[in-house]
Amino acid sequence: MDDTYRTIGTAATVEQRVEGSRFIGRAYPAVTGAGANAMIEEVRTDARDATHHCSAYRIDADTFRYDDDGEPSRTAGPPILRQIDARGLVQTLVVVTRYYGGTKLGTGGLIRAYGGAAAAALDAASLIKRVRKVSLRIRFAYPDTGPVMRVVDQFNATMEDQSYSQDTTLQVAVRARAVPAFRKAFVEATKGAGEISDGDP
Repeated sequence: MDDTYRTIGTAATVEQRVEGSRFIGRAYPAVTGAGANAMIEEVRTDARDATHHCSAYRIDADTFRYDDDGEPSRTAGPPILRQIDARGLVQTLVVVTRYYGGTKLGTGGLIRAYGGAAAAALDAASLIKRVRKVSLRIRFAYPDTGPVMRVVDQFNATMEDQSYSQDTTLQVAVRARAVPAFRKAFVEATKGAGEISDGDP
């Protein structure tokens, strides 16, 4: 099971000129669709005098979106998304801003210009490989704290949330392919008395 993915480590901005038009490509990391949409709006606000702000993002295999922003249908958004997909990236947003230069580029010219600006922005960004993690909620009695924390450390689980009352409840992020082994180790550490569930309660 491959539980790694490629995404952008640091954002990048490039500028290209095609037949007098300026194309500014911006590549960003984007963990959620809502975050990507907020970033697109921020670009619109910062460069409100531009002619178009075309964009595409892919969060995961099933979550993606593209926008031609007034350019002829499928001449801007899809070429941008193709550049993201060609690199096997997820959690990635690209916005290409156009300042019209007075010369119409035609369908083929627009596809090449937007795809080229997106490619240049992605090539300029630092690409990194991350480990996909799964959020688990575990609950256990105070006497089991030592054994449970040894399991958490053994699997390099990341602490996301914690609460203490009569029992201890922790939310931890565990590497996806290690989840079955983590579950087994947790059950053994608490002698079956602990509770483990997926994500938020």
